[in-house]
Amino acid sequence: MPPLAENSGSAVVAAVIGLGSMGLGMALSMKRAGLDVVGYDITPAAVDRFIADAGRGASTPAATAKDADIVVSVVVNGAQTEAVLFGPEGVARAMKPGAVFISSATMDPAVARNLAQRTEALGLHYLDAPISGGAAKSARGELTIMASGSRQAFDTARPGLDAMAAKVYELGDEAGKGAAFKMINQLLAGVHIAAACEAITFAAKQGLDLDKVYEVITASAGNSWMFENRVPHVLAGDYTPLSSIEIFVKDLGIVQDMARSERYPVPLAAAALQMYLAASGAGMGRDDDSSLARLYAKLSGAELPSSTKEPHSL
Repeated sequence: MPPLAENSGSAVVAAVIGLGSMGLGMALSMKRAGLDVVGYDITPAAVDRFIADAGRGASTPAATAKDADIVVSVVVNGAQTEAVLFGPEGVARAMKPGAVFISSATMDPAVARNLAQRTEALGLHYLDAPISGGAAKSARGELTIMASGSRQAFDTARPGLDAMAAKVYELGDEAGKGAAFKMINQLLAGVHIAAACEAITFAAKQGLDLDKVYEVITASAGNSWMFENRVPHVLAGDYTPLSSIEIFVKDLGIVQDMARSERYPVPLAAAALQMYLAASGAGMGRDDDSSLARLYAKLSGAELPSSTKEPHSL
């Protein structure tokens, strides 16, 4: 991997930690908007891919962030975000005073508040900014960002936010609000995917033409964004992970923890979580979340379309 290149001019410098399907699109979107972007990923091949698209790469999170005005962390959860900030090669001690850390991971709001307090104690800004929209919208700079933080954090982050998102919701002046909004989204998304998979597999059990079911339901009141988006994966028999079962094991688990602490019942989310746990236990954790349909088929004897692609075994 090439060493970190020198800053090429007076452009705003942005560092992206995590160059997976979402982070890569976010990094490239900022580069298209004229920011000077440096990227890091734990997988060297991901950094090489970014460099091939005319980005700059670095060998550690700290090296990536040392000259940055904006550091965007696109990792999985709160624990990984803490490691990015405060681990042995973490960015918090390397960032220049007044720079902003944008946290895009899905996490418990209490964790976001704790990370923000520790980051801001070092003279940095922290923006709690989980994302929604998927890899395709990330690549086009059309994400939805649910953000909360101080006015200074928003102002410093603005060039990056404008480049990465079609919609930036400013949801409060302290960390944790953005995380809470994202968890409401994930509750609905997880339940809607489970319902879509249950419905399309039930249709298969009835011997219905599944393509026609898709046509009718997407034009009817029972449609949802998740039905419209995920059922085509089932119809194609293609469970290549665009979003995995394990994501909803994690996120609906967070919903359960939050609800339990508030003594608030979430029975639909709880039922959906059990299906994701069952699918993960059956070996499909890394497959697309539409693999819940395969689990329903296995339990019921329903027959779903198949393809030449080999998903993980049940």
